[in-house]
Amino acid sequence: MERDLQGVTVSAELRITLAGAERVVAAGTTAGEALEADGRTVIAAKVNGEARDLAHPLADGDAVEPVEISSEEGRAIVRHSTAHVMAQAVQELFPEAKLGIGPPVENGFYYDFDVPQAFNPDDLKRIEKRMREIVKQGQLFSRRPVGDDEARAELAAEPYKLELIGLKGGAADEESVEVGAGQLTIYDNLDPKSGELCWKDLCRGPHVPSTRSIPAFKLMRSGGAYWRGSEKNPQLQRIYGTAWESRDKQDEYLKLLEEAEKRDHRKLGAELDLFSFPPELGSGLPIFHPKGGIIRKEMEDYMRRRQAEAGYEFVNTPHLTKSSLFETSGHLPWYADDMFPAFELEGIEYRVKPMNCPMHNLIYRARGRSYRELPLRLCEFGSVYRYEKSGVVHGLTRVRGMTQDDAHIYTTREQMADEIKSLLRFVLSVLRDFGLEDFYLELSTRDDSEKFIGDPAEWEEATDALRQVATESGLTLKDDPGGAAFYGPKISVQAKDAIGRTWQLSTIQLDLNQPKRFGLEYQAADGSRQTPVMIHRALFGSVERFLGVLTEHYAGAFPPWLAPVQVVGIPIAEAHVSYLQDVAKRLRAAGIRVEVDAADDRMQKKIRNAQKAKVPFMLLAGDDDIANGAVSFRYRNGEQKNGVPVEEAIGEIVSAVERRVQV
Repeated sequence: MERDLQGVTVSAELRITLAGAERVVAAGTTAGEALEADGRTVIAAKVNGEARDLAHPLADGDAVEPVEISSEEGRAIVRHSTAHVMAQAVQELFPEAKLGIGPPVENGFYYDFDVPQAFNPDDLKRIEKRMREIVKQGQLFSRRPVGDDEARAELAAEPYKLELIGLKGGAADEESVEVGAGQLTIYDNLDPKSGELCWKDLCRGPHVPSTRSIPAFKLMRSGGAYWRGSEKNPQLQRIYGTAWESRDKQDEYLKLLEEAEKRDHRKLGAELDLFSFPPELGSGLPIFHPKGGIIRKEMEDYMRRRQAEAGYEFVNTPHLTKSSLFETSGHLPWYADDMFPAFELEGIEYRVKPMNCPMHNLIYRARGRSYRELPLRLCEFGSVYRYEKSGVVHGLTRVRGMTQDDAHIYTTREQMADEIKSLLRFVLSVLRDFGLEDFYLELSTRDDSEKFIGDPAEWEEATDALRQVATESGLTLKDDPGGAAFYGPKISVQAKDAIGRTWQLSTIQLDLNQPKRFGLEYQAADGSRQTPVMIHRALFGSVERFLGVLTEHYAGAFPPWLAPVQVVGIPIAEAHVSYLQDVAKRLRAAGIRVEVDAADDRMQKKIRNAQKAKVPFMLLAGDDDIANGAVSFRYRNGEQKNGVPVEEAIGEIVSAVERRVQV
């Protein structure tokens, strides 16, 4: 024990919990000292569950855990620190640049700048070079609490930072890397030798201890972005980058990006003549060419059959409706920004529909219902339209006009858990038939914000039901607080594609609110009138988006059952064309999509054309094949079997299509 100048007894020791074990350390010990962190492997700390800098001084009773650079949280801290380094480099090279925000994002970071001219590739090279100099210098990240007025004075030349200070604790909570509801802090970048200030930024942190703790980074591209995501605000210039815990990890990611670029469904859609995005139609409104139409039809036919087998009933609803329908459902107050503007007809306001559920509720309500009819499963391939901002429209994966493979199931409360369990099994089996195998689940729930409607107790009941089913599935379950729809919680199936990227696909949402708003009822076994539970189920999400995902998953080389052209007949010479046309006729009779390449090109060019079109099977024929009633069987990967009897070849092709296998 020691005494301070006023004679008050203070302790020279602190009791902390370190990695689950109690430790005694000297007063004034920092989180980094307690963890013996080197700033390379461990780059931050969790103190009582909150991420902190390694320089954070500990208090008596604190629980301290390391944040490793290779962890998800550690990577985010590295990326955010790299965003600061980039902003410093930009302002040194472009002194007129005003700072926006610079958060970490998945696989990287960005920072927004108000500059007179857009950045060009040469600018990015200069910025990256200066960043490497700053990293090598080893500038220290030093956190400094400031009052609101002090922050305004220091950042008087930064109008966007001043705006965030003014919004502190309110709308600016979304800018979590900048300000929140509590104490403002500024991070100073200090020269490691002299301690002089090199640069500073308004930020909540935490950060790595020094710029030398940033092992690998690369600037990727630049583009325009509206301040705080609103088209009403100025457009800033955004620079995107990536940062990782090692060069090897960064190289892995860059190779993944190269592979993803090869698989880009927009490029493949044009090369394979599947779909296009004519500017005459408008942004986010794709059209499907005959070959793309075949894939869509196969997908939809398959789903119709599976749903019919599972007891679904098909319905059909119009593309537009009176706006008042969405007031009844509750969508209009919460979803208006995502709807196309209303238009007036005969004095009544109409809208194109952004979802099908309100219309399905009208079908349910069209007559009296008995408990004997439940579960009632209504499904539809319904066209819906959503006003996605132009900046987020992206090929088939983010469109404005789409076809949802929508279903709404009405059950009793007693049936609810079993129906959810059955639904989850159903959607997983369908996704596996399309060649996706690696899944985890995400549970999106309500938070304390005001964007949700209904009784919190009913939300809790619905959330518990979903959580139990998700847990029993045996799949990894991740929480998504605040990610629920305004009317109820949901499970979403997250699927990994062939190169390891994750896509959100099927969703199962519980809704205890819309049935009440529409006055939906059924007569229970005891004669009472009860309100059903409504389950929203989207399997593909949208046909367009799912087709985009599959195109990238398969790199355009669809399995035979989905391939637009399943077989190409390639004659060695013109004399062999009629023989292959007879083979093609037999294949068509077996339901196979087949073409015979009778062009004047040489055989090798025809093979290359079929390979570029990613056709699963090629059947070649010459004199010996004709004499023996056979074909030479060539596969998409270049392998070949010669002298295969025609009947055997047809059987192999038909079997591959029926079994939905990849070749």
